[in-house]
Amino acid sequence: MSPENAPETPAVDDVPDAAPPPAEPDAATPAQSVAADAGPAAVAKQLRTLFPGLFAGPPKPLKLRIQSDIQQRAPGTFTKQALSGFLRRLTGSHGYLLALTRAKHRFDLDGAPAGELSEEHRQAAVEELARRRGNREAREAAEEDQRRQRATLLRDFESTRLTEANFCALKGLTPEQLQPLLAQARQELQDRRQALPSGEARDPRRAGPPGRRPDRPERPDRPNGPRGPGRPDRRPR
Repeated sequence: MSPENAPETPAVDDVPDAAPPPAEPDAATPAQSVAADAGPAAVAKQLRTLFPGLFAGPPKPLKLRIQSDIQQRAPGTFTKQALSGFLRRLTGSHGYLLALTRAKHRFDLDGAPAGELSEEHRQAAVEELARRRGNREAREAAEEDQRRQRATLLRDFESTRLTEANFCALKGLTPEQLQPLLAQARQELQDRRQALPSGEARDPRRAGPPGRRPDRPERPDRPNGPRGPGRPDRRPR
């Protein structure tokens, strides 16, 4: 698998080792069993109920082989499939990676320190966060560039004297491609205008006190003395 297609699970992945098959549910067990096809949200809710010291509140670095501990403390409550799916999602989340970069210890089911967090795992979390941040910034830059191109296309289309067919030929588009782009550009323009505070000027270059152009510097007060030779003093007498 190429690096581009690799899942966003950190190399530090401390998902616990595979646990043995869960025991058959015991009628005396107070915990409610979670179905094999239960989603991460259902597993998370049950874990917060059973082990609030670890799973309630912000994410904490998990003790290694925590899955085995869960199966021993709550036998039959979770299937291996449901629990593994939740742990993979948790340990790959942004909040969990942040916790790895800041904590010094891992924590057991009661929320007590259970082993020092290795520098190798901490550094792997730092690198994974940096990778995701770089991907996000590149994606946002590409989206902003596409928005600018659509805005330029709309402005050119509204000011051109060409027919639509000739305009499309000039821009290297078909009419079927042009109209959705123009519609999206109009919607984005409307969204930007609506996002401006009420009463704010549409053109930021014209923002400022009403009645005076902000791009023209304010004239300093004139002195009260004579205006110089050749210019009569027109002050009221």
